[in-house]
Amino acid sequence: MKNMQQMMRQVKKMQEEMQKAQEGLKEKVVESSAGGGAVMVKANGHKEIIDITIKPEVVDADDVEMLQDLVLTAVNDALRKVDEMVGKEMGRFTGGMNIPGLF
Repeated sequence: MKNMQQMMRQVKKMQEEMQKAQEGLKEKVVESSAGGGAVMVKANGHKEIIDITIKPEVVDADDVEMLQDLVLTAVNDALRKVDEMVGKEMGRFTGGMNIPGLF
């Protein structure tokens, strides 16, 4: 019975540490760019896009599709980088195992 109580304390401590780590991810930011820096995107560890910068020289009313593609590419790359960052950060709790719904 004593071992069970000890194990439950360890689980609770790990849950608290994971919660703190997840909260800390909101403060971590990744950057991505497309078109040689023409479009820059920043996202935090909660997969929120927090900034998009577009250089004026890529804004062309005759080629809106190119700008849309650059934004899409930069956003998708930023979100991929967030996934990698979260995986590394939270992987220390799971030992590299992917546990669905955990983060």
